[in-house]
Amino acid sequence: MTLANWQEPPYNRWAFSHLREIVPTQRIARGDGPVLPLPADPQPVGEVETVRSDHTRTSVDAVLDDTFTDGVVIVQDGRLVYERYLGQTGADTTHLLMSISKSVVGCVAGNLVARGVLAPEQLVTEHIPEMRSGGYRGATVRHLLDMRSGIRFSEEYTDPNAEVRVLEQAARWSPLVTPGLPDSMYPYLTLLVAAREHGGAFEYRSCETDVLGWVCERAAGRRMADLIGELVWAPLGAGQDAEITCDVVGSAMHDGGVCATTADLARFGVMLLDGGRAGERQVVPEAWVREAWTPDDDIRGAFAVSTSGPVFPGGWYRNQFWFSPRPLGDVLICLGINGQMLYVNPGTRTVAAKTSTWPVAQSPVMLLDTLAAFDAVAAALSGREAAPPLQPGPPGVAAGVSRRRATT
Repeated sequence: MTLANWQEPPYNRWAFSHLREIVPTQRIARGDGPVLPLPADPQPVGEVETVRSDHTRTSVDAVLDDTFTDGVVIVQDGRLVYERYLGQTGADTTHLLMSISKSVVGCVAGNLVARGVLAPEQLVTEHIPEMRSGGYRGATVRHLLDMRSGIRFSEEYTDPNAEVRVLEQAARWSPLVTPGLPDSMYPYLTLLVAAREHGGAFEYRSCETDVLGWVCERAAGRRMADLIGELVWAPLGAGQDAEITCDVVGSAMHDGGVCATTADLARFGVMLLDGGRAGERQVVPEAWVREAWTPDDDIRGAFAVSTSGPVFPGGWYRNQFWFSPRPLGDVLICLGINGQMLYVNPGTRTVAAKTSTWPVAQSPVMLLDTLAAFDAVAAALSGREAAPPLQPGPPGVAAGVSRRRATT
């Protein structure tokens, strides 16, 4: 395994659970407070029947096996009903969360807004004057939070020259091979250019969260690892320290570098389910969570015309969270490439955390199969109708790889 191939199969199965041995990381401290309890109440969740995107019926365990699961923790009404680990991941193993990190950074931003050191209507350049000559000139913090700036940035993971892959070079997630590229992430962000006016349609771009993280650091005068620890991880009652990757000068990979245990990811979800509270502690401002759950027509319209609209019909993106109408009500979702997912269903009080190592960055088939499986679990645990309506997969989507994990 090398810096060039750790994200590729079969190496990613080991790498995602041992990232600190590959790239630099900074500790996200859980502090010395009490751990948020998840009382064990095992249920036969794996036996629940679900329907795949190809309309075949199977079990939840079969879907988990076929979607390269490393760890899964399911909590219903505060009780831990299902926990399973595979491959290189165990209960105490921190696993790369990829873009679920964006939602964590969004919670940091929400806290800073509540404390009055950051405002959504502020210009990005008020905090980062280095960007006055770049594409983010005129963009606001709100544009970053909802991914509605006009920046030109390709998220095409299969293209080695796409900006998302070039950004990884600057962040030192991969070898520095692009001529003239800055050797750290923040200088690269200042070079991005605008393709259209800010404030238009939603477009998923990792650079938005990296700029947001940089803004948060400038506003608070603290590095992101410390902000997450102080504002989210410690008050959350995490069971273990987390970590976040950083480049050669210590700039955090805000868009995808957080590593945490699957159980602590579930605790993060329980906090979101309870309106930003963890026990008696208000971790994220309730108004911030409520705002994300209640989009206006502008937010819905911006999402509907995006390329993500057909994947999550009727959905929206707000404050670094995905939302999707599901058979049992609207669901908050945090997503990361290669199969990282956090599913929060208020209608059934069900939270499901899944860490994975898909052999491809994106797979609509595995994504939709996993969501359907969690819908089926939520229905079974709440005594609701277990069989959701059959849903066809997105047009033109092919799996491209065998869904069955190798046994070695």
